[in-house]
Amino acid sequence: MAKVADIVNAMSVITGGRTVSSMEEVKSGNHPFVIMKSSGIYGKEVLEIPGLIYGNPNKEVKKIAVCMTMTELVIELAGATGVDAVVAHHPIADAASCGGVTLKNYLDLYDVAGLECHEAFHGLHPGIPFLHGHKVEKGSISYGGVHGNIMFVGRALPGVATLGDILDRLDGFMALDQDRTLLAEERLVRGIEEIRETSVETRGFIHLGERDSHVERVLHIFPHTGFSPENLRQAVAENPGVDTVLASISRVYAGHELIETARELGLNFLVGNCHVMEILENGLPLAYALGELLEGVEVVLFRDRVTSTPVRRVGNEAMQAYAREMSASHLLGKHALSET
Repeated sequence: MAKVADIVNAMSVITGGRTVSSMEEVKSGNHPFVIMKSSGIYGKEVLEIPGLIYGNPNKEVKKIAVCMTMTELVIELAGATGVDAVVAHHPIADAASCGGVTLKNYLDLYDVAGLECHEAFHGLHPGIPFLHGHKVEKGSISYGGVHGNIMFVGRALPGVATLGDILDRLDGFMALDQDRTLLAEERLVRGIEEIRETSVETRGFIHLGERDSHVERVLHIFPHTGFSPENLRQAVAENPGVDTVLASISRVYAGHELIETARELGLNFLVGNCHVMEILENGLPLAYALGELLEGVEVVLFRDRVTSTPVRRVGNEAMQAYAREMSASHLLGKHALSET
């Protein structure tokens, strides 16, 4: 029977030893993938710890869930479906990953172990560039000396000659036809045409260039990691022949300085998959690897689906009446502090 400790060992194999073996290793301050993430917002930093975050290493494991970000939705689904351990890609933190309460209490309630990997997993496989139609020639996971600032330079794969080819390739690999069909059915069932859904709304698009614009050498960036216009100028100077900037996981919108810099440099600028697709890009390969290394353990993928619905169209009349009553009777200035 597999145990939580076996998941930790499997993650070490998968990452080539990048995970931690104990909290003593974390506290030593010497592990390159134990990273404090902070943007300077007071009290909101988090320490990334690739490995076991919470749980008994000797706990028996029959079922594992791989997710992108642990939330209370993930913990509830894990508890309801007999999951023994959740392996999250992103860092796990008190309150943020557990519905505003302490993580220990919530995970203990359903006897679920929590593990994470994030930066320790990045750069291990060429799947994201492959999905976006290019083969990596060189790359960095700390470009410009900034840990986590990932950048790839690649050459277009056979059959990928234009920006349109990249967009069509992504549409096919990510099965966006299924998401479009699912959204159409949800709108029909709920009778709400205004519902919008993340996967459909955030599909790839072109900022600079046309569908038939030629692509040969690609600079693949991830804007949310801090990739700057200065990084862009430096990367293009270091890699003559780059004709296309490709942004994925996160994207930029019209007017962003990265787009204007690419325009100055005479480059195409294409937006690819956004963060919602990383559960397939990185989560699915991780889940497959865990399944291969942990014999007899069932591995499932937890995939988020987020929709946007006009407030006054949500639910049924009973739910609308409830919301109106709670708002009118209790929330509209009813709790103002009295002056004494």
